[in-house]
Amino acid sequence: MWTKENRGHYDRSHLRYDTDLTDEEWAEVLPEIPPAKPGGNKRTVDMREVINGLMYILGTGCQWGAIPRDLPPKSTIHDYFARWTDDRTWERMQHALYVKCREQADREASPTAAVIDSQSVKSAEKGGLHRSAWV
Repeated sequence: MWTKENRGHYDRSHLRYDTDLTDEEWAEVLPEIPPAKPGGNKRTVDMREVINGLMYILGTGCQWGAIPRDLPPKSTIHDYFARWTDDRTWERMQHALYVKCREQADREASPTAAVIDSQSVKSAEKGGLHRSAWV
């Protein structure tokens, strides 16, 4: 719930994009980022910007080709997304942020209950009208 006390905590107007990570969020996901591959060149890409690019895509629903030019190239962002999906890094990052959000809302890190809602809709009968209904 929005209150005068907590409204400032959710203010993202100081960020370049609303989807960019705050310093606090960055501190939460930084430990989940795997080190650079051994034996290769040093990592030259800013990992925070890679995550900001991923968050931009998820937050705006834009196409990969519509990533703003001030973020890393789409190929770089996509390569890290694919790699982190395969090794579950992305899942761990999301979980770390999820737990943090629940704690900030004064809730337990893991929910203790869930609500499942379902709806049944009768489908149309197959085959159309029966011949006897034509008369």
